[in-house]
Amino acid sequence: MSASDGQKPPGRMRARRSLVIRGNDHVGDPVGVAFLESPETNGDAVLERIREYLGDKLKLVKAEVSYGEITVEVESRGWTEEGARMAAAARDLYQKGARRAALSMYRDALELDPLNADAALGLGFALAEQEKFAQALAALKRAREFGADGVDLLIAMGRCAMGLERGANAVAYYQEALKIEPRNFVARRALRALGRKPATPGKQSGAVRSGRD
Repeated sequence: MSASDGQKPPGRMRARRSLVIRGNDHVGDPVGVAFLESPETNGDAVLERIREYLGDKLKLVKAEVSYGEITVEVESRGWTEEGARMAAAARDLYQKGARRAALSMYRDALELDPLNADAALGLGFALAEQEKFAQALAALKRAREFGADGVDLLIAMGRCAMGLERGANAVAYYQEALKIEPRNFVARRALRALGRKPATPGKQSGAVRSGRD
């Protein structure tokens, strides 16, 4: 069953969640202008830009603007369990090489549950592999705002930023990845390609990390 064929299950649930929109993720984007507005003097314009960014599937409940971040509370109505199953099925298909079918199912999963971080993340990774960098970066940003994190996410965002010739953004993502995993070879190599010398990783205790350079 897919969301696109109109056969949606009964029992749509209402969900409310807090998301964090990061200013560094949206430099040059329309919602990025919200970070330049004063919420005290131009609050309506800030809220309108946030609503436009969230789209019609997410209802803005409230927003708190701070330096570099906007924390928003949103509400959506969807099929959480069905969306999770669809995202898991899409991931399985993707790992088996059925790329096109997986992409369609990731999108269906987001139709079922607009707050599904796994679906947004999987969609972003798949699109990045196809070098559809603008679409991929948009999906990865949304996944991060939904709560996804980790080195793989940041490296994928860095790759997309490089593909879109946004060098400063790419550097920021790779440097952030190295804060989590200082010896990550992919991030260190990418920074060198961007003309930046990665910091020398300090000695680490415990298990030796893989991917050292």
